[in-house]
Parts: sequence; C-alpha cells; structure tokens
Amino acid sequence: MSYVQGKHLPPVNGETAPYWEGCREGELRLQRCAACAAVQFYPRLLCSHCGARDLTWVAASGNGRVRSFTIVRRAVSAAYEQDVPYVVALIELQEGPTMMSNVVGCDPEAVEIGMPVRVTFERWTDEISMPLFQPV
Repeated sequence: MSYVQGKHLPPVNGETAPYWEGCREGELRLQRCAACAAVQFYPRLLCSHCGARDLTWVAASGNGRVRSFTIVRRAVSAAYEQDVPYVVALIELQEGPTMMSNVVGCDPEAVEIGMPVRVTFERWTDEISMPLFQPV
C-alpha cells in the first residue's frame, strides 16, 4: 500500500502525538500504566484497566500474531483502488493489546490466524507513518 490523496488519515492530537512520533521514527509505542502496569492500545487519557491517569509511553517489540482478518477485495473509495486486495487484521501484540492494521508483504490468501507478524512502517504524509505488519 502507498499513500494516495483521499485516504482517511488518523487524527494527531495531544493524546496521540507521541504514538505518531514513534511511528515516524520506526518505533511502535504503547502506553503503560504506572499504577497497575497494564499496557494499552489505542492511546487514551486514562488506563483502560484501572482508570489511573499516570500513563507513560514505552517501545513495543513490534511482534505479534494475527488474531483475525478479512481480505478486502472491493475498494471503499477510489483512494484505495490500487491496494485491493488487501488484508485488514486484528494483531495481538506480544505485549498484550490488540490493534487493527494491515498485513503486507505476502499474498493475502497466505494470511492465517495465528501467523506471526512484525511491524513495519509506511510513510503516508510528513506527519503520518502507518504501522503495518508483515509475516515473520
């Protein structure tokens, strides 16, 4: 996949800026709660486990497994036509959280539940580098 004008871009704000900064630097970052040590994704103001506000950013390993997936064969808009078919997957990260992303670098038909994957990044704009996953 590569960036095409018209693709949906995620918001970058106070909550998400450290995450996107990490992606630009080639590092997947997650939040860790100082109170209970839970690791979470997506970025939030509060710990999703205990409700504490003391969250820090930590570098993730970038490793995970495909938990579930679908193959998109019809583009949702013209901006995504060059990408079809592509895989949208739930990736269970080694640290525990699950995130939605794309599996790239292989035939979409080769993707399987439980497949080990590793993060890679694709630059879409000067501000956004998207985390994608490829088979290990």
